[in-house]
Amino acid sequence: MSNFVDYVKIHCKSGHGGAGSAHLRREKYIPKGGPDGGDGGRGGHVIMKGNAHEWTLLPLRYTRHVKAERGENGGKNQLTGAYGADVYIQVPIGTIAKNEEGEIIGEILEDGQEIILMQGGKGGLGNEHFKSSTNQTPRYAQPGLPGEEGYIVFELKILADVGLVGFPNAGKSTLLASVSAAKPKIANYAFTTLTPNLGIVDYRNYKSFVMADIPGIIEGAAEGKGLGHRFLRHIERNSILLFLIPADSEDHFQEFKILENELKEYNPELLDKDFIISISKSDLLDDELKKEIAAEFPENKQPLFFSGVTSEGLVELKDVIWKHLHG
Repeated sequence: MSNFVDYVKIHCKSGHGGAGSAHLRREKYIPKGGPDGGDGGRGGHVIMKGNAHEWTLLPLRYTRHVKAERGENGGKNQLTGAYGADVYIQVPIGTIAKNEEGEIIGEILEDGQEIILMQGGKGGLGNEHFKSSTNQTPRYAQPGLPGEEGYIVFELKILADVGLVGFPNAGKSTLLASVSAAKPKIANYAFTTLTPNLGIVDYRNYKSFVMADIPGIIEGAAEGKGLGHRFLRHIERNSILLFLIPADSEDHFQEFKILENELKEYNPELLDKDFIISISKSDLLDDELKKEIAAEFPENKQPLFFSGVTSEGLVELKDVIWKHLHG
């Protein structure tokens, strides 16, 4: 099983509010002390919290239910009951929470950010609040309100500097394995990568950037074919896109146009990102074939050639990526 999980559904319930107290003050020298009950405490919230040390929703995979504490009841001497303890759900940066209707509740964009998913129930008012000129010894108080309850869907959109975009078997996993310590599954058949892989790519002078190997596109992915929207939502969160067209493609420029169109169909704003076009598996090509392939592309969209197997062109590719990220 992959250690990368990008979708989890959890039943969440916030805490019930504590009841207000109907206590009446009864002391030896104050026989008619009147109402003395405190308010009930708020029930605990269910809170999503960003954690920069998490990269996957895997820790939540087997969490079926999350329940916050009930608030304590109010006490005498107008003491408010203690709040129920909040429950924190630690998630990676880039996580979106949705309710059962698919509406977005919130999105974690930075470490330590907190978003309340389920509000704890309000504590009831003590009898002190109901005292009046006509009712000076109210013997009742409010019950606490129930907390919120329902299913929360957590979706992780990868935050990476470079997202690899290409058809299945375009060489994305091979590239990631050759420039980072990531160990993605590599094989000569479609959809080897079923979930995104992340790798830290070392650059000159101890610099680095994050590269994401995203599941391969097929024509029609924007309509949900193949892995469909599951991979497209990850591409939204990458700073730049690196298109990979394999050297053994029958029509290199046409393959790029299909990839470009799938992104446009899903979200036209994706085409506003910086992108680099590359020809992978270039160890299969001689100089003459490289010139023929380059001629297929317009002057402003010239591809870079590299091979993840022989490392040809990888230094130049990293230089171009770094320039796009920091130029």
